[in-house]
Amino acid sequence: MSTPPEQHSKDPVDAIVEQWAQVRPDLDTAGMEVFGRVYRLARAMGDRMERAYARYGISRGEFDVLATLRRTGEPYTLSPRQLSGTLMLTTGGMTGRLDKLERAGLLRRSPDPHDRRGLQVTLTDDGLRLIDEAVGAGLAEQTEALSALDGERAAQLSGLLRELLLATER
Repeated sequence: MSTPPEQHSKDPVDAIVEQWAQVRPDLDTAGMEVFGRVYRLARAMGDRMERAYARYGISRGEFDVLATLRRTGEPYTLSPRQLSGTLMLTTGGMTGRLDKLERAGLLRRSPDPHDRRGLQVTLTDDGLRLIDEAVGAGLAEQTEALSALDGERAAQLSGLLRELLLATER
C-alpha cells in the first residue's frame, strides 16, 4: 500500500532539487521534480523489463517487434514499413531486429502477395508462444512495481500521465 504523503521518504530527485535551491533559489524546479522522477522511473523499469525479456532470449527492442505483430491479431502479419512506423525505427534498425528474430525462428519474412516489391513479416508458432509468455512476464513486473500504490492512486497517476503526454506530444 502507499505511504501517506506526509510520511514520504526523500528520493534522489529531492536531493537534486534541494541542491539547486541552495545555489539558485530563483529557479522553479517543479518540472525537474516531475520529469526527473519520470526519467528515473522509466530507466529503472526499462532495466527490469530487459531482465524479464532476457529470460526468453530477447531484448526489449525485439519484444517490441514481436508484441506489435501479436497485437495486430491473426494472421500476425505486417510489412517491415508498418513495423518501422509503429515502432519509430529506421529501416536499418528494423532490419537488424528482423534478421535476429528470423534466425531464432520467431518470425518469417515472405513476399507480399499484393505487392511484388514488398515483404510481409509474420509471427511463427514459436514466436506466438514466446511473446505470449514474455508479455505476461513483463506485465507481472509492472504490476509488482505498481503495487506501491493502491488501485485508485495508480489510476489517478495513469490519468495524469496521459494528460501530460497528450499535452507534450501536441
